[in-house]
Amino acid sequence: MPPTFDLLVIGDANPDVILGPLDAPLAFGQREQLVGTGALTLGGSGAIMACGAARLGLRVAFAGLVGDDDAGRYVRDTLAACGVDVAALRMDPGLPTPLTVVITREGDRAILTAPGTLAATTAGVVPERLLSGSRHVHAASYFLMPRLAGALPGLFRAARAHGATTSLDTNDDPTGRWDPAGLAAVLAETDILLPNAHEARHLATGAAGALETAAADLAARGPLVAVKNGADGALCHDGHTLVTTAGIAVTPADTVGAGDSFDAGFVAATLNGMPVEGALEFAAVCGALSTRAHGGTTAQPTWDEAAAHITRNGENRR
Repeated sequence: MPPTFDLLVIGDANPDVILGPLDAPLAFGQREQLVGTGALTLGGSGAIMACGAARLGLRVAFAGLVGDDDAGRYVRDTLAACGVDVAALRMDPGLPTPLTVVITREGDRAILTAPGTLAATTAGVVPERLLSGSRHVHAASYFLMPRLAGALPGLFRAARAHGATTSLDTNDDPTGRWDPAGLAAVLAETDILLPNAHEARHLATGAAGALETAAADLAARGPLVAVKNGADGALCHDGHTLVTTAGIAVTPADTVGAGDSFDAGFVAATLNGMPVEGALEFAAVCGALSTRAHGGTTAQPTWDEAAAHITRNGENRR
């Protein structure tokens, strides 16, 4: 029987409140500061990636845990409206849905998250039918869900036993520890690792050193490593060969979720049979185009839109 879904995403989902740009230091002392824009939108690395992949035409299911509250229903309904199957999005009656506030300033952002259900998320949220019925399994926000993180090697192993490929975007580690022992176990079951430049350096040998060296170090542990490097594009290392792309130039309105849209693009391109060089360029275009509007999902491109920008970019380079 063919797989029911192209992609299963296991991870975090929450509302994002995005405010900015802030043109001065954040003031306490009950001072009120005004910013140019504010938006309530779907957040969470896993949720944004799932929506981006669905926008690119994949059949996507999401497994995770939110609260049985207004925020949780907002998350569920928004994912469903994006074309994501939410049958495995469980709603906990005793814990609140996570909530994130993003404050932007001069191309950077501060992220404040109330974890809610994240620490309670376990392997129990992932039905076996989805592990056996998906072509690819992606996990996000490894460090925000420690109980799920401990079970992730087993979940990935089970998915691979059914013929699926796997990918991981760890995102940032709020504790700063970067858990080398736990990561070794999960990287052994990971086909594609998708960090940004900051994360790649910390996941490898430390924050210093060349990004290419960090990517090579991580690739030597097993996975294909695709690293997001902001306006400088992206690079990929398979343990032997380094591939780079400059991406495309855009004027960003908001970079929230750009890395997750990159993840969606890389996975979608890979599942559609693109070689690494093409998948990396396609992913970089998806990430860049997602920054054209506020919120992580608002401006995510379709497959045809991303492909058209690649064609246009190639013509401009001639």
